[in-house]
Amino acid sequence: MAEQLRLMTVHAHPDDESSKGAATMARYVAEGVRVMVATCTGGERGSILNPKMDRPDVLENISTIRRAEMDRAREILGVEQSWLGFVDSGLPEGDPLPPLPEGCFGLQDPQTAALPLIKLIREFRPHVMTTYDENGGYPHPDHIMCHKVSVAAFEAAGDPEQHPELGEPWQPQKLYYNSGWTRARMLALHEGMLAAGLESPYTEWLEKWSDRDDRGDKITTRVECGEFFETRDEALRAHATQVDPDGFWFKIPLELQQKVWPTEDFELARSLVDSPVPESDLFAGIRESVEAR
Repeated sequence: MAEQLRLMTVHAHPDDESSKGAATMARYVAEGVRVMVATCTGGERGSILNPKMDRPDVLENISTIRRAEMDRAREILGVEQSWLGFVDSGLPEGDPLPPLPEGCFGLQDPQTAALPLIKLIREFRPHVMTTYDENGGYPHPDHIMCHKVSVAAFEAAGDPEQHPELGEPWQPQKLYYNSGWTRARMLALHEGMLAAGLESPYTEWLEKWSDRDDRGDKITTRVECGEFFETRDEALRAHATQVDPDGFWFKIPLELQQKVWPTEDFELARSLVDSPVPESDLFAGIRESVEAR
């Protein structure tokens, strides 16, 4: 029997896995790939962003509820999931920004915080990993720390001299950064909405785009997964404290998304195999050798 391909995606909070690369995961699950989501924190300090869930009883039990939401999203996507055990930092607001809470994920030493992820990598043995870029995708302290921890673990997991107590070494072959809100993608969806005679939710964002970092020119890999956008949205709705089902995330009709931008996009950050870019498969350069074993 051929060896099974394995993908690990590393995220800061429960719900991030459903808003960043979820359709790609669902596609690979459908193809028979094992997919593991590593969730760094429990999302304990996340704001309640769905007005229907903004209730005292929800706030009092937010940690338990967010874990249950993650479990439901995991079932929808068909993935495996593991908690790395860190505490949410929250998103600091104000000028000047307040200090982060003591003991939170954003204040950890990255090399030390990488240890549970190294252990998970050596247990799950992924061929490919995905995480966030050095800016975290956006500058949330947990997203930035997620990047640091993921890179440290990717580089250490295959070294037999580093932390032998964490299991047999395993070296993932490729590391990708998620690439979501590029200007090109947003503009394509915006123009698609206007062409369909619909109001675009991106008008104001595009007007202010000069203030945003755009990594669209760094995309190396576009994974066709439009047929799994509905699965992605269902998983995202499972995070009911974080996502308003009548809100921003769902303003673009699925059919229009599938027509205008049917891919999820990634930036190849590390590769130990020959995989010329541009690519259409996270397992490019790996698939043939693994499936032949």
